[in-house]
Amino acid sequence: MTIGLDAPAPSGLATKLAAGAGGLVLLVAVLTAGAGAGIVSLLGGGAASATATANIPPAMLALYQQAATTCPGLPWTVLAAIGTVESGNDTSDLPGVHSGANSAGAEGPMQFEPATFAAYDTPVPPGGVTPPSPYDPTDAVYAAARDLCANGAENGAELSAAVFAYNHSQTYATEVLDLAQTYGKTQAQTVAAGTAGGIAVDWALAQVGTPYIWGGETPGIGFDCSGLVQAAYKAAGIMLPRVAQDQYDATAKLGLGDPLQPGDLIFFGGGPTDITHVGIYIGNGQMVDAPHAGAFVRVEATPTVRGTKWGTDILVGVTDPAA
Repeated sequence: MTIGLDAPAPSGLATKLAAGAGGLVLLVAVLTAGAGAGIVSLLGGGAASATATANIPPAMLALYQQAATTCPGLPWTVLAAIGTVESGNDTSDLPGVHSGANSAGAEGPMQFEPATFAAYDTPVPPGGVTPPSPYDPTDAVYAAARDLCANGAENGAELSAAVFAYNHSQTYATEVLDLAQTYGKTQAQTVAAGTAGGIAVDWALAQVGTPYIWGGETPGIGFDCSGLVQAAYKAAGIMLPRVAQDQYDATAKLGLGDPLQPGDLIFFGGGPTDITHVGIYIGNGQMVDAPHAGAFVRVEATPTVRGTKWGTDILVGVTDPAA
């Protein structure tokens, strides 16, 4: 169960900002000031930007987007950035891209060492070859998605660490993540650009990797669930109450047939008078939230149908703070 200020403080709060911090805390340290906007793009994984469509062949762009869906929360933009850095999206004629190996022994458009590719080459994806080949773009991109997912990219929890593990170079990780920022737009940017909900989503996504702290409401230090929501909507010019129950009571309820939009608040608990958790919907069946002690602000799958079980709670309701 996740709690806000409307419940007693849990014991053993995780307040580490270094060794235990999520990947995007490391990313903030690695990238320059202003990285928050880039983090939003990284986590979006939605529509391709003009930069992406201008620089990535359509077939490879579609492949990155399809392969990323096999790892919840993995932005396709990161796969695309790796493919761009490694092989110009399979357009390079350098040794090792289409045959043989480079000087480090890497092969194919995603530049796998043979042993690493063998660890992630199955199951053969739709359109791949049998046996899998590191030179086949489909096999290579899907293997890269599995590699990243296995090393922490799932739900964006350790995204920068996963990219670092891919090449074991912080310079490489910085280059990939910086490039990925230019490739994608969040659903909020695409569907709700300029709206309060879109601004709140973008702001909240920029906090991914920040530790959960009960009562927390400070960027880079810590948030609890309702503290993140209040701060995100304050950035959008809307003042909300501090605790989850009061946020539910104060905001406009969506009807059962109303479609969810980026920025809508999703409330969990035992019922309308027993709200224990809140997250911000970002689209595609996902929300950004500060989940519980020992965790970090993250993107995770969410139910969207009222009454659906979620751990020991149910989805009580959805509200629109901007209504």
